Amino acid sequence: MSRINTNIQSLVARRALALNNNSLQQSLERLSTGLRINTGKDDPAGLIASETLRAGIRAISTAISNAERADTIVNVAEGGLQEISSLLLDLENLIDQTANEAGLTPEEISANQLQIDSILQSIDRLAEATAFGNKKLLNGSLDFTTSGVNIDESTGTALTDLDRVQINAAKVPAGSFRQVNVNVVAGSEFAYISALGAGTDGGGSLDGTLAAATTIQVRGNFGSDIISFASGATAVQIAAAVNGSKELTGVSATASAATGGATSVVFQSTGFGADAFVSVSVLENLTAFSSQAANATDYGVDGTVTVNGANAIVRGLDASVRTGGLSLDLTLTPTFGGTAGGTTSFEITGGGAIFSISPTVSLSGQETIGVTEVSSAKLGSTGTGYLATLKSGLANDLSSKNFASAQRIVREAINQVASLRGRLGSFQKDTLTTTINSLRVARENVTAAESAIRDADFAAETSNLTRAQILVNSSTAILQIANAAPQNVLALLG
Repeated sequence: MSRINTNIQSLVARRALALNNNSLQQSLERLSTGLRINTGKDDPAGLIASETLRAGIRAISTAISNAERADTIVNVAEGGLQEISSLLLDLENLIDQTANEAGLTPEEISANQLQIDSILQSIDRLAEATAFGNKKLLNGSLDFTTSGVNIDESTGTALTDLDRVQINAAKVPAGSFRQVNVNVVAGSEFAYISALGAGTDGGGSLDGTLAAATTIQVRGNFGSDIISFASGATAVQIAAAVNGSKELTGVSATASAATGGATSVVFQSTGFGADAFVSVSVLENLTAFSSQAANATDYGVDGTVTVNGANAIVRGLDASVRTGGLSLDLTLTPTFGGTAGGTTSFEITGGGAIFSISPTVSLSGQETIGVTEVSSAKLGSTGTGYLATLKSGLANDLSSKNFASAQRIVREAINQVASLRGRLGSFQKDTLTTTINSLRVARENVTAAESAIRDADFAAETSNLTRAQILVNSSTAILQIANAAPQNVLALLG
């Protein structure tokens, strides 16, 4: 070394020492934080991928939390419905007891009515009080809102197409609505049997009266009754007698006169669809009727209904549709549901319980469920009657002795509450629980992917730390030697 102005060896040693110090600092930082990527310069592409995955992990975790919160809310609603269901069973028991009129004193009947009033008050209280925080769950606030149901919005006049509309689930865009079009392709039919009496007038022509005294058994969905008629009874008289037992049998009758012909009796079920039936059996003097069938059984027919082009599940006048974005139950009026070619429409404008249980906030990531009001004023139906009519002084209280009607109302209410509980249970089991399980697996996989990119490999980093420490020590020693080397030139000056 004969030059002292420029110490190349020192520069090389200093550069190597700086590099080794950087390597040592990087290893220390990674080992202290546990992360391979601490700043963007560590791995720009890896940082971008890692941050994207972290956003996904946070979204998945929030979706899991949302689904768990939804499950908790449904549990609270289920608890209230369970109590209401128990109260309805008590109502059934009280009505069945009171129907045994001869076995109860007036005081006992009054006591039963007081208990019924108390039960109905408790049902109304539970419907109003069941809440999650300040959010009421069973008072109808979580039901869907509709427009145009039984009202022509353009004229304000009432329509007679739909008796009941229950929206179970619907995905409605924010600030918009969902149109529902109902089309009756083929009307549902009631069961009916037509019978013509074999009696004749003075000219020997059939006049529709009975040719002899006879006894018939009429059976329908509610039960059966045996009715006897005298010879010469007219179709009007037969129909009146059958209608007198309508609540017992579920069969009504009308006198129908064909053009230019005799008047016949038409026995028909009070219900529609394949579940409805009418059976008339002539127990004596079959010749009291003409060859037109009187000893027969007939069943109704379920119609064909489409909702927004999808075939509905039809049972009598009840139609249900289950698609990805819409689930609803409808009860059609007899006029609308029994006539082919009828159409009606309404709009779902919002409402429902909306839960965002997907990592992506969008309409497709939402799940909705409608929770109808379960007060005594809403349980029941237009055709059967409502639970509130069992209160003292109303149409179906115990003093009215309408025990059969009261029982049908209570049983329909029981079915409605059970159906709602079943829908909520299915929502918990098949939607929330499966979603939570799936999201947890997704979170594990995405977290593993993010960890592979961003987390430090401690085995590798400890090796790098040892290497960097050795190189720093070595570089320091070499720099010391390099800095001392120019002093050798002093020997030339001696």
